[in-house]
Amino acid sequence: MRKQERRAYICLLLALVLFTGVCVFGVRFVQHGGEWASFYGNTQIYTDGMINRGTVCDRYDEVLMECTRDGIIYNDEYDVRRATVHAVGDPAGNIASGAINVFKSQLIGYDLLNGTYDTSAEGKRIKLTIDARANVAAYNALGDRTGLVGVFNWKTGEVLCMVSTPTFDPAGRLPDTEDGGYYFNNFIDGAITPGSTFKLVTSAAVIDNLKNRDSFTFDCDGVNEYNGVDFTDIHAHGEVNFRSALAQSCNGAFGELTRDVGADVMQEYTEKAGLTEPVEMDGVKTATGSFSFPSGDNVKLSWAGIGQADDLVNPCAMLVYVGAIANEGEAIQPTMIKSATFLREITGGKSLGRYLEKGTALELRSMMKNNVIENYGEENFEGLDIYAKSGTAETGSYRPDAWFVGFTDDTDAPYAFVVWVKEGGYGSEVAAPIARSVIWALKEDRGQYESE
Repeated sequence: MRKQERRAYICLLLALVLFTGVCVFGVRFVQHGGEWASFYGNTQIYTDGMINRGTVCDRYDEVLMECTRDGIIYNDEYDVRRATVHAVGDPAGNIASGAINVFKSQLIGYDLLNGTYDTSAEGKRIKLTIDARANVAAYNALGDRTGLVGVFNWKTGEVLCMVSTPTFDPAGRLPDTEDGGYYFNNFIDGAITPGSTFKLVTSAAVIDNLKNRDSFTFDCDGVNEYNGVDFTDIHAHGEVNFRSALAQSCNGAFGELTRDVGADVMQEYTEKAGLTEPVEMDGVKTATGSFSFPSGDNVKLSWAGIGQADDLVNPCAMLVYVGAIANEGEAIQPTMIKSATFLREITGGKSLGRYLEKGTALELRSMMKNNVIENYGEENFEGLDIYAKSGTAETGSYRPDAWFVGFTDDTDAPYAFVVWVKEGGYGSEVAAPIARSVIWALKEDRGQYESE
């Protein structure tokens, strides 16, 4: 009798183990079935190591890439191919964040019931959120310089432009993997010294924590010596208050404001801004920013508060933060896959939470508009309701990096943007015109599409 009981228990235990195993496999099958089915060993969907089905197009249905049994066919236009390769991907799969890698299971038409079986053997059509023509405008504006342009709709999260240079023609001879960073996507994989664009984070900390900010003044002599160290500016700004210090991007003033706020608060607000964590975009994770705010070193703390020292920011994360300022403090997750447009435009994209209190965001918006009025010139952005902050990041090179970040407050074109040009010089002179040309290209394309 006891033997029978023991055998019964063993059978129940084995049945439980089997059931648990089936459940675990079922969950993993649902989660990873597409990855298993799209393995390179599946000759049904690969020819000579290249995926042989599926089409990638832009938001207006312009075909960017077709995967066929005769090879991968890219857009006919040279500039389109070069401007969109980091979004679409290359035949060898060297660009890890390209659609041909990230959305492989969608391209081959995988589903749980049929697997990779496809009677037409043509795969599926994926529509990206990018505007190919706006990407070309960004590519042409960057020219032969290393840099990036990122634009997304701060309400819906749709990434409209993502261009990284240096770039290459995926339909031609592919560069060697060791050459020049051609496969590196600066927008997604970069961690870059932010320069004065980081003063937007410092400003948020000041707004929330310094009660005397409205009475703050600083006399900028252009040198701004503190503890034997010069926090130099392009020229002497004279007496500035908090608002004009941001407009003039006064290093001396923001060094003092950073010291007044303190290291702990600066760390807290950098984390709240989402700059110390990767941004997830359709399964792709960006690089992580890194910052150091030493409480025992006021000189280094001052440098960190103006976007220098050890500060490194991911451009996509900075874009999301700027979008949160535009969206009254709420951050929206970026996406590269085009989905139901009407509902998304009404309800908005997926929220990443509140990066800023509404009042703080509104004050920052006002200050960013004042930057344009006082410094950059509204006449340089005629027809665009621009809110912005430039940046000049010293990286030890003979010329500083140029930044320009901001957004448009337009019902039909709520765009946040980030532009970075390596060793470009001054942000307002170099990066700002690039942002302007890309925003105009997006608006014109949208208007033309809606009129058809």
